Amino acid sequence: MRRFLAEPLLHFLILGAVLFTAYSLVSRGGASGPTRIVVTLGHIESMSTQFARTWQRPPTDAELQGLIRSYVREEVMYREGLALGLDRDDQTIRRRIGQKLQFVVEHEAVEPSEQDLQAWLESHPERFTPEATFSFRQVYLDPRRRGDALRADAQRMLGELNRPRGRRNVADLGDRTLLPPSFENASLRDVENVLGGEFAAAMARLAPGSWQGPITSAFGMHLVQVSERTDARVPALADVREAVKREWERARRVESSEKRYQSLLARYTVTVEGARQR
Repeated sequence: MRRFLAEPLLHFLILGAVLFTAYSLVSRGGASGPTRIVVTLGHIESMSTQFARTWQRPPTDAELQGLIRSYVREEVMYREGLALGLDRDDQTIRRRIGQKLQFVVEHEAVEPSEQDLQAWLESHPERFTPEATFSFRQVYLDPRRRGDALRADAQRMLGELNRPRGRRNVADLGDRTLLPPSFENASLRDVENVLGGEFAAAMARLAPGSWQGPITSAFGMHLVQVSERTDARVPALADVREAVKREWERARRVESSEKRYQSLLARYTVTVEGARQR
């Protein structure tokens, strides 16, 4: 007898009866039709899979029966909680349910066509166009050291660098600095981060070839020789298809979510008590 009274299933049945009685009292004798809880094969497979992931082995028959009992218990408690209105005025539950509905709405599967993706690329080229890059050398002139002779010295050095038989080794030309003497495949953003916006803006106008300048930076004055320049261009769809698809799907989810919300909102009359009339 004691063993029978200690059976967890008996406790479960007693608890269910208590909940049912409590619900009947709270609902003041309201009619309540019979309900069914169906533990499908899909539920059982899902529980078994989750158990195996956690414990690295399939559940035994006894463990599986325990999982099923736990599932039934959770379902009963959930349904009775809803019937008793325990979800009302609970901000956490309200937010969680809203988030799940939002997820369902936003992830309705829609596969874009090639025309959709091409149109999106053409409408938002700045999101997929790589920055222009530059490879260049620079010679630095320190304004504090050279003073009033700064521009004259810059013009003299520029002429020397561009002479047909001019100086080939420029490492000892100019003034000492911790700035790098050359940049390889640097974007204008990289250049701006090191030498400032004024220098980067001037770099954007330079073509490869001869030494040019002087160009002003946040540190002083520079002579620059661009050896290679790759201008920004809108890529072909085939080169950025996955990135375009991700952006298209994200925008589609936002648009779909807003449309669905507006259609749901149309079912309701919203009254904000105490709101100011305008």
